[in-house]
Amino acid sequence: MHQYKGKMILHTGSMFSGKTSSLWKDLNRFEIAKYNTVVFKPKLDNRYAKQQIVTHDNNKMNAVNVESIYDIVDYMKTSKATVIGIDEVQFIKGDIKDIIKILDYFLENEFTIVLAGLDMDFKSEPFEIVKEIMPRVDYLYKHHAVCANCGMDAWVSYRKTHDGERIKLGSQESYEPLCRKCFYEKEKIRQKMENQLSMLDD
Repeated sequence: MHQYKGKMILHTGSMFSGKTSSLWKDLNRFEIAKYNTVVFKPKLDNRYAKQQIVTHDNNKMNAVNVESIYDIVDYMKTSKATVIGIDEVQFIKGDIKDIIKILDYFLENEFTIVLAGLDMDFKSEPFEIVKEIMPRVDYLYKHHAVCANCGMDAWVSYRKTHDGERIKLGSQESYEPLCRKCFYEKEKIRQKMENQLSMLDD
């Protein structure tokens, strides 16, 4: 697998599309091939396990909790790993320019980087860091869940609840994957309800 030295791989898409499963599969293959690997996950994401990445089909891998890209730099100063995995990369903190520079540094020094993360939030707005990373990767995989409404390929993670904060952790109780058409239809209904409530408040 030496062809992946100095290469960056990104698995992206909506929730429930298999991004973390694909990250796990890639890193597991590198481990089988006797590469030293390490996977990082943001401290914010503690839904399933604090120090593991956990796929929806319950595959697990030990992970290092970090707040920011700078924590990853500090960890790698003493690590023997040559393959770096980052799950939920959209939650990794740090100046975007710094994140890109640091990823470039690892790539220039022939590290392999495997990333997984959401491309868009629940309003279909791109996550800025993923938007910047996408054109820079060597291998880009856009994964699709199944639309919970019609069964087509899903496009976005739709939030079932009516709160407005951008970052809200959750799983099937809070989010459902929707195709573009079903997303637009539900957004029109949501907007209509919000307008009616606003009129009542006035």
